[in-house]
Amino acid sequence: MNTNTGRDQINIPANEELIEWLASYGKTKDGGVERLLYTEAWLSAQNALKERMESIGLTSRFDSVGNLFGRLEGSEPEADCVLTGSHIDTVRNGGKYDGAYGIIAGLIAVQRLMNEFGRPKRSIEIVSLCEEEGSRFPITFWGSGHITGRYGLEDGSNIQDHNGISLYEAMKACGFDPARYTSPVRKDIHRFFECHIEQGIVLEKTGSALGIVRHIVGQKRFTIKVNGESNHAGTTPMPFRKDALAVSADIIHFITKTAASTHPDLVATVGQIRPVPNVPNVIAGEALFTLDVRHQDKDILQEYCEEIHRYCLHCEAAYLMSVDMKPWLEVTPAELDPSLFQLACHTADRMNINARTIISGAGHDAQVFAPFCPTSLLFVPSRNGRSHCPEEYTPPEELEKGIELLTSMLYQSAYV
Repeated sequence: MNTNTGRDQINIPANEELIEWLASYGKTKDGGVERLLYTEAWLSAQNALKERMESIGLTSRFDSVGNLFGRLEGSEPEADCVLTGSHIDTVRNGGKYDGAYGIIAGLIAVQRLMNEFGRPKRSIEIVSLCEEEGSRFPITFWGSGHITGRYGLEDGSNIQDHNGISLYEAMKACGFDPARYTSPVRKDIHRFFECHIEQGIVLEKTGSALGIVRHIVGQKRFTIKVNGESNHAGTTPMPFRKDALAVSADIIHFITKTAASTHPDLVATVGQIRPVPNVPNVIAGEALFTLDVRHQDKDILQEYCEEIHRYCLHCEAAYLMSVDMKPWLEVTPAELDPSLFQLACHTADRMNINARTIISGAGHDAQVFAPFCPTSLLFVPSRNGRSHCPEEYTPPEELEKGIELLTSMLYQSAYV
């Protein structure tokens, strides 16, 4: 397959042009992007993508939770479709490429295939998944989780953001009324392909143009709440204090120390801390912090989390304070489809693209799709390994390598 044929004669924007266009929705003063689930910036971006899908000849639609699909109808409409894409949401003040690149890659690849080969046998759909990051609400993969049947509407009950706005209220405000919810579960997906930035430094350090992912790490996330007693900072002697923040610091130190000694690949992160009342001259009576743990071996992941839980119980008894370790996310490690992995390796070799096998240390929607349908995940390098920040960057020529491989994989999956 030569996907370069006729490319100069068709009107397909360059990848960097589309990246910048999509980044304009939710652009921050630091040059980053912030599109949290069901916010104005998120909705504007989804609607803009819908218009662009239609402008290149795709049929577009939203499902009940806000996943956006653009469909190129195949000549065999009863055949299962080939799906490609990624997520539209970002972390707070994130980068331009995380998630967005996978959607842009799909748009460019499908338009190239349309212009060069016309109608495929299998329908191809580009998906802009509504949510993956868990940045606004304490739930992740809300988009792919609904498509695969992992979630139903009831999983969003009693979930609120930091401002007390419920997930259902936010959905309704964006036009996705829970009262009109119908299950978005799909049973017609033949294969799922996701292109993504690496969000790490392995590809750049090894001089590799692409990473072909074999495994994705499992994740567990917890909220740990320590209940102490607020009191005066100047008149309460140290032995009589019930300082929730001090106990939290003890637990956090144990989390970090134990992660380093458990396994070289295990990572544990405390990313958010909220002391109450959070003023300089009052002892914290309550402290809430998050814990994110990742590893590719589910047993190592489980054993580490159990050790942290035991230490929380130890602190509860030692300090005479309640310590509650509440899980709110569990994603099992995923092995991606072996046949698609081999297809990607052989295709990259045939196209003279320098690719290597890689393990993903970050979670991706491909992880949710992997048990549901044959799934492939492709990485392009990240400059200096930077991600989840405005400095996130991948040069256009490196983005292009991922798009070329994706185009060929879609061709072999939908046209042959």
